[in-house]
Amino acid sequence: MLVYLRLFKESFSFALNALRNNKLRTFLSLLGVTVGIFSIIAVLAAVDSLNRNIKDSLEGIDANTTYVTHFSFGPSDVPKWKRENFESMQYDDFKFISKNIPDIDACAYGWFGARETIRYESEAMSNVNVNLSTNGIYRISNLNVDNGRFYNDVESISGSPVIVLGYEIAKGLFDNLDPIGRKVRIYGRKLTVIGTLEKVGISTVGDSPDEQVFLPINYVRKFKSTKTKNQFLAIIIKPKENIDLDAFENTLKQKFRVYRGLKAGEINDFFVSRFSGFVSILDALIGTLNGIGWAISLFSLLVGGFGIANIMFVSVKERTNLIGIQKSLGAKNKFILFQFLFEAIILAIVGGLVGLGLVWIIIIIADNLATDFKFILSAGNIILGFSLSTFIGLVSGLIPAIAASRLDPVEAIRTGM
Repeated sequence: MLVYLRLFKESFSFALNALRNNKLRTFLSLLGVTVGIFSIIAVLAAVDSLNRNIKDSLEGIDANTTYVTHFSFGPSDVPKWKRENFESMQYDDFKFISKNIPDIDACAYGWFGARETIRYESEAMSNVNVNLSTNGIYRISNLNVDNGRFYNDVESISGSPVIVLGYEIAKGLFDNLDPIGRKVRIYGRKLTVIGTLEKVGISTVGDSPDEQVFLPINYVRKFKSTKTKNQFLAIIIKPKENIDLDAFENTLKQKFRVYRGLKAGEINDFFVSRFSGFVSILDALIGTLNGIGWAISLFSLLVGGFGIANIMFVSVKERTNLIGIQKSLGAKNKFILFQFLFEAIILAIVGGLVGLGLVWIIIIIADNLATDFKFILSAGNIILGFSLSTFIGLVSGLIPAIAASRLDPVEAIRTGM
């Protein structure tokens, strides 16, 4: 055992001395591995950060939340020309579902995606996301009021001229003023601010509630038609907990088909989608991004590996005479093998650590610049980077090390002279 430890120690020392004596060559070899490891870990860290921020943005929404719409969230077997003729969800559809479908915890009717300019005296904010919905959206989206209140069921049904502001909208319009009870102008009409929402932070998927305003959809229905095509009109349902979701969905489809007068054999002129399906689509997208990142980054890593292999072959050629002398003095093949193998592995590990260090520095800088978007460098990615660099060093140095260990001492001395 002690013999092997001594062998490892002496081989390691020879490898370090060889790297110190060829600083430029060592630096160029390190550079190739550094770029490769940096590329892979940077891409994986970016995708992980994106995934984490998306999941955080969607955390407040129940995965069982169900959407009834006239369009499909994903691929559909229904031809496009048929889908384009489907009638959009109307307020009467919402009333039927909310009253006749069992096991509903909360239900809302919403018109989403509208953007308007909102004004208060001389202050104005343009392109604001206006969330037109019934008051059920408050429970479904897990919104929290910071000041004032959200509009109630009576105000929602009657279409009262009231509005609830997201954190950033309230701050932009009123700064340090208390907005409750003040009048803002939207759609060319005045609405009373009855509440402001707690700050949520940046959202990776769509606009954050901080950048939205909420008002009763029935107020807007008084002067705008909901039968306009290409509008995001939806009925959003939060089912009760611990129910059979497949049975719930089947009941919903059957009763809504009857309500819409669809006969047996006719296709549904609506789509029922769960929020969990949307999350699955996002997971698939994240997986695709990971795959693309790996494919691109592996090329950089291969370049680094070939660079180390090339340098090691040059190193063997330069030290052929020394190898012959060492073997003539009794050095075993294992000693020569480990000497060059350690050299390659040290190059790869140091290059990998430098690459990981660069990613870590960039993440720290990015975190300081972007306060809401969270960048992460997971322990798994750190271990992966270290393992990859070690593997690249082992593979790249193995063939040159074997070639060096098999040199005939007499031929090696003669060749090196």
